[in-house]
Amino acid sequence: MNPAPANADTPLDPLTGLRPYHLPDAVSWWPPAPGWWLLLLITMVLIFAIVWWFNRRHRCHAAARQAARELERLRSSLSSDRDTAVFVRGLSRLLRRYVLAAFPGQPVAALTGDAWLNFLDNHGGAGRFQNGPGRQLIEAPYRPAAQVAADELAELVSDWIRHNREVCP
Repeated sequence: MNPAPANADTPLDPLTGLRPYHLPDAVSWWPPAPGWWLLLLITMVLIFAIVWWFNRRHRCHAAARQAARELERLRSSLSSDRDTAVFVRGLSRLLRRYVLAAFPGQPVAALTGDAWLNFLDNHGGAGRFQNGPGRQLIEAPYRPAAQVAADELAELVSDWIRHNREVCP
């Protein structure tokens, strides 16, 4: 088999008439594929949810932070002037203000006496208000100053505030 004789009309290399290799156009970064849009949407929703959660948590704990600062102020006032009657009245006012902030939908402003101590026990007092040092909140105005266990009462109030820190309206 002999190759066909070359004519002047036929070129020797049949591939000479083809264009050279060429690369496709580069993939554009814009607009992104639908998967990237979905990922962006999910990321934005997560960021919004996290910011909302931290903001809500910060606002919920603002009353507890303020109450803790007020309790420390009362303790330092007690250590300087040793007036337990003023200290106990301050603790009582602090608890009432904190309860009004932490439980806005409940009718707690009018509670007095054993009903008030019962409310405190039912929301984290574990019986230490009616049957423990918390009873001094009601009885202290009628007792001599020497009979008040101020440190124990302050610790009870601090524990109660910490226990109810997560309560958020």
